[in-house]
Amino acid sequence: MKAAQRDQLITVNPTDGVIAEIKQIQSWEVGKRPALTIEEQAALIDFCAATKYKKWLPLITTLLGTGCRIGEALGLQICDCDFDTGVISIRHTIAYQKSESGEYEYVLTSPKSKTSVRTIPMLDEVRDALMVSIGDRSTKEKTGAADEYENYVFRSIHNTPLAPQSFYRALVDLVKAYNEQEAVNAASEAREPLFLHNVSPHTFRHTFCTRFCENEPNIKVIQAIMGHSDISITMNTYAEATASAKQDCVTKLQGKIKLT
Repeated sequence: MKAAQRDQLITVNPTDGVIAEIKQIQSWEVGKRPALTIEEQAALIDFCAATKYKKWLPLITTLLGTGCRIGEALGLQICDCDFDTGVISIRHTIAYQKSESGEYEYVLTSPKSKTSVRTIPMLDEVRDALMVSIGDRSTKEKTGAADEYENYVFRSIHNTPLAPQSFYRALVDLVKAYNEQEAVNAASEAREPLFLHNVSPHTFRHTFCTRFCENEPNIKVIQAIMGHSDISITMNTYAEATASAKQDCVTKLQGKIKLT
């Protein structure tokens, strides 16, 4: 309908605002994606580093330290990482999907929006994680795919890019193993367990944004690094992240303004 209006086939788009009206009538609410708390984030990283899931730590560190979408992170190539200037360029995203022939293939495409094409400064931990992943090639199987995909930062044991679905499955197993171990540890230490719930790759993106909002007041900077096309997305996270800081801000006003 928008295309028809643009091409002057119709003068008015009768579908304008329809979704907003439906949402209002039906009282639709967008489900919130909770970020990891600081304690949960530390617990997950410590468990990952001390177990067989350590191989996933470079990717998890990259996601938690950049706020990249999973397809953007797995689509990173070595040329996208400028270690001299400490900047990551997000220029594409990768998916593993079925082709017209019925075979699954890796598809590298442009990011979801113009604002998703962006640069992200590297934290030191992210730099180290990327270099570990790039350098960890000696244990990979030698296959015909090696040359074709040699520039990808994150690769499977077969030297192919990592498929998002593989990481999803690994993350489910990781969280399950963590919760099982945490239940045992909490019981032996006579404390309440710190369980993890509904952790997905996007949880890491939301967690990065939340930590960023907790420490950075410039909303436009946060929006640019996150690649949000709509600043309201950034603002929603910012409002949620700073809610816990309201009491501290008000407390600092104590004795500084005349009220009586």
